[in-house]
Amino acid sequence: MVHDLKGALDALDANEPVSLLGLREAQWLDAKSGPYQLANPKAVEELAKDVAAFANGGGGVIVVGISTRLEHGEEVLDRVVGVDPAVMNTDAVRKLIRQWITPAPRGVRVGWSGVEGGERVLFIQVPAQAAETLFVVPAPVGKPGSPRPDTVSVPVRDGDSTHWLPRTEIQRLLSAGVRSSGMPTPEALAEVVRQAVSGADTEQDRGLRIGQGLPDREREMRAAHEQLAAAGLGQPAGEAWAQGEAALQDLRHEVDSEPGWVLCLVAGRPPVAVAEPVWQAIVETGRRAPDGQDPLAAIGFPSPPADTDTPWVVSADTRSVDLNGGSWGRGRLTCSMRGVWRWQPLPWFSLNQGRSAEIGTAGQAPALRLRALVNLPWAGTGALEVSKPRRTQLEQQLPHSALASAVTLLYRRRGTKLPAVRWERGPFNNSARSVGYTCSIGGSGAGPAMTASVMVALPSVMESTVVACADVLIESPETWAAELGPGWETRLELHEVQAVLLSAWETAAELLPDVVGDPAALAWTAPPTTELRMTCERPAESGVLPILDTLIDLTPLGARDGSALSRMAVTITAAPTMDRRERQALLRHALVHMAREFGYVDAEVDLLM
Repeated sequence: MVHDLKGALDALDANEPVSLLGLREAQWLDAKSGPYQLANPKAVEELAKDVAAFANGGGGVIVVGISTRLEHGEEVLDRVVGVDPAVMNTDAVRKLIRQWITPAPRGVRVGWSGVEGGERVLFIQVPAQAAETLFVVPAPVGKPGSPRPDTVSVPVRDGDSTHWLPRTEIQRLLSAGVRSSGMPTPEALAEVVRQAVSGADTEQDRGLRIGQGLPDREREMRAAHEQLAAAGLGQPAGEAWAQGEAALQDLRHEVDSEPGWVLCLVAGRPPVAVAEPVWQAIVETGRRAPDGQDPLAAIGFPSPPADTDTPWVVSADTRSVDLNGGSWGRGRLTCSMRGVWRWQPLPWFSLNQGRSAEIGTAGQAPALRLRALVNLPWAGTGALEVSKPRRTQLEQQLPHSALASAVTLLYRRRGTKLPAVRWERGPFNNSARSVGYTCSIGGSGAGPAMTASVMVALPSVMESTVVACADVLIESPETWAAELGPGWETRLELHEVQAVLLSAWETAAELLPDVVGDPAALAWTAPPTTELRMTCERPAESGVLPILDTLIDLTPLGARDGSALSRMAVTITAAPTMDRRERQALLRHALVHMAREFGYVDAEVDLLM
């Protein structure tokens, strides 16, 4: 159930506008049953008034395409009626907001919500703005033409309504400003009047400079603007502001019909001018970060190509931009042919383990566990579930999966053919929010020699992400040796471990997620990760865990500095779906990173198959 602005935005981002039904219009929420008719001057004035009111009132969201009903004197969101995307062009809406509101509110997001083929709504999110800023619009006249430069009105949000600030209150605010800053000289006032009469209403004519608002970086920003001006950079659309280590400023395009720019300067990188549609996609992607994190602090800033050390441009027709410097790490934002932007991490390795690293291990004590665990921090997981058709499909696929093939191969290499074809539910919980299957191979009444298992779990109170896991357990080397007969080695070669981890990773990343939904339709709220683990878990009679070397031949990694190990693990931050050859190469590099971090300092990628 949606209760607040964050919940409403999450529902809209998840293409679930129906989740807003039953809400009451409030300080942060306004609903419109019909679209703003952008060809109608009165409708444009209404749009500017509504957006500026939210900018003055702490932020909020306008949803266009939901009708309301009157209930106890309050407007309640009642029905999704939808809006034809052809009637309201998002770029036109953004441009009108910039033209009619002074200063242009920062971070306004205009987007669509709803599924293809169904009723879609348009939403305009206005983030909370700087507390000391007042947003004004021209006095409404209801006639065609550009905004008048010689009038001013101040819309404010009051509960579930929008009102004009009374003239007496505007006079009081102006007087307070005069008391604080001093009365302008007659010459200065005359210049303002002259500009208004002449129709000069650009931000430059009204006094805004490149870099204004950041005096320490003004010279640097002016120099960057001069270097990039040939791309079409116009004059400021607002003051510059700091965002972490970055200096930013909204700029107009020198051609009025073209989208504007954001000038972005980050220490240690060449300046970049980012076309507004691309910048909007960057901010919208980072906005999915949880816990109210600033979008740019999460996703980072544009990172130049490796061969670029001079000012560069990200134009409006750009289909891909690299980002770095945020908590998500290195990533790439790519636009599909349908105009949908999607962020994916660029691969990197660490030893960071999540809370789910040992999920599903309670009550188990195999001699050796080889595990691939994929963390999928998707947005909109509330709509996901394990349906019966998807569960049935998984049951049919598991005997032919990469994981089943890898386990079968371990036996086949030792002269025995025992295919991993019989998969049974459990021992993990199976429900509408989780899946668990196990395949026992070989052994006798004392238990199997080897076990393969898979599980998927949707977010819970304890875990905030979707988790998919694939394990291969050597339950008992002794049982396995007796089953194989004399002369066969149960100690795994390192290339066999690679093959098992590769197949487990592929199964957990590409087969299992399909059981809860369509991964291609879901966006990230944080970087997805894969944890690869090799652990000894069955204590010897002394109570001490055995060492990995007794169960895996680690000699290809070279000599190790330090004491023996019973476990090693590495975390890969990368897109879950990839070509098998790419996954194989990434696996080798990850294992070498892990080996070096755990003391095998001579480990080399070329030594691994």
